[in-house]
Amino acid sequence: MRELLTKYKLVIKFIITFLLVYSVLTIGYNLYLNFSDGSKYYPDYMTNLVARQTNALLNSVGYEANVLPHPKEPSMKVIINGKFVARVIEGCNAVSIIILFLSFIIAFSGKLKTTFFYCFAGSIIIYAFNLIRIVILSAGLYHYPWRREVLHNVIFPMLIYGTVFLLWMFWVNRFSKSIKANA
Repeated sequence: MRELLTKYKLVIKFIITFLLVYSVLTIGYNLYLNFSDGSKYYPDYMTNLVARQTNALLNSVGYEANVLPHPKEPSMKVIINGKFVARVIEGCNAVSIIILFLSFIIAFSGKLKTTFFYCFAGSIIIYAFNLIRIVILSAGLYHYPWRREVLHNVIFPMLIYGTVFLLWMFWVNRFSKSIKANA
């Protein structure tokens, strides 16, 4: 048993660190959601921010867009040219994806400064890419509403998770090289 623990020490450390960081960040985020009453920023600040930024980007590319609180559920309605096309819900704000990204990077951390910078930069990239994803998805749903399922459930999730995967691979390859250099 001791041999196995010694042999797989790095793998076990990675798994424990990943699970610990993921659990702490997820619990923290859930506490944030539980304490968000939605009175100032409906349904919560991050979801509201993403909805407002989606609105600004849609308007900047020529659509007449508006976002309104959904009266029947905790979400923001995206309206283009008077047509309700999408909802921005809590799961659309990229926080859960960023938590997953951060957990992996921290579990596979390198030097503190490099890890911190990459976590920060990667989170910004994921957030920005997610925002662009929602804008393109909203425009796509406006023009091609009959493609809702494939756009929302296949293409756009594949793009956001693909981005996270590429960021992970870049990190692992960069980190692996530094391990080899130090060996």
